[in-house]
Order: sequence, then C-alpha cells, then structure tokens
Amino acid sequence: MGTAIPAVAHADADSATWRQKTSLNGWPVLSEGETQRFRIEGSGLSVRLAPAAAPVLLYVARRFIYEIDSQLQAGEITGYTDDRNIAASYESAYLSGSGITIRPLLYPMGAENGFFEHEKIVIRDILADCDGVIAWGGDLDPVKESHFHITVPATSSEYRNLVDRLRTWEDSPGKGAGAIDAFIPERLQRAGSN
Repeated sequence: MGTAIPAVAHADADSATWRQKTSLNGWPVLSEGETQRFRIEGSGLSVRLAPAAAPVLLYVARRFIYEIDSQLQAGEITGYTDDRNIAASYESAYLSGSGITIRPLLYPMGAENGFFEHEKIVIRDILADCDGVIAWGGDLDPVKESHFHITVPATSSEYRNLVDRLRTWEDSPGKGAGAIDAFIPERLQRAGSN
C-alpha cells in the first residue's frame, strides 16, 4: 500500500545528516519559531507541527488515541524537531513539521508486527480516509511503525481537498475522529482489510 523509500536517500551517507532545504516529501525545513504547538483533541497531549500540516496530522493522532491507544503519555507523540540527524530519509518530515511519530520506543525503526491485527485495520482505515496523503512507516523501508508523514505538498489539490473534508467532518456531528467504526464492512473493503 505504501511506497518503499530507501533509508538514507538525500542524506549525507557518512553522518546521516539531512542537509536539504526541504524534507523528502517536499515541505520546507523549518525553524522552531515557524512551528506551533497544537493540542490533540480527546487527550491532554500536544505536538509541535507546521501549521499547514496540523489538520491532517492531528486527525491521524486523534484517531490513533481514540481507536488504538488512549493511554498515551506526554512525549509519546512527537512532531517537529530541529535535529538533522536522521536514520531514514522519511524522518526528514520531522524537520518540516509534516510528520509525527507515536510511541517510537514501543515501535522503533526496524521492528515489525508491533500492532495487533485489529489495530492495523484501524491504521489502514486512517490511511484510506487520507486518500494517499499520509504514509505509514509500517509500509516504508526501513520499517518504523510509529511514523506517519504527509506525502504531498500543502499546495496540492489532494492536500487541500483532504483538509476541507476533515474540517467538514469536524463540524458535522457523527463524522470524523471519534465517530468512526473502522470495522463496518464498507470501510473494511475500502481500506483493503477484508
């Protein structure tokens, strides 16, 4: 379902230091002052992100909390970082605030099958809702099941359409994060989980 991305493409091969002005997904690398801390609805947690990335990444985080693990603690969801040392090129999304990691100590790089099957069904449903705009580290090379990042520029029609749909769901009772049943047959089929 995802596209395998080589571990250190575009990173300095010796030090794995990201030196580009954009992250692998094309988002500009930011300073901390260009990011904001956003509260994750349904929890007492917050995460630092690029403002343009927040609507989609917060949707992913909320669904994860509501449907997979409501016991996340402070620091277990992270987004933006200014640390340019990366282990895989897709981790450059953290430098642009366009990626998050959820429980990276529990789901570290290289470790597979950290989620139960019903949890993977929820992840596949989240990805299906995002219409290819979100990549999951469980589909990448090397695997990092705690990782999610945006795959298209913020200016793309795919991204704008997804943001508009998510905002509509937020304003509509019974839709969006917290109101989704990933296990109904139509959703299972759409997510390729049946």
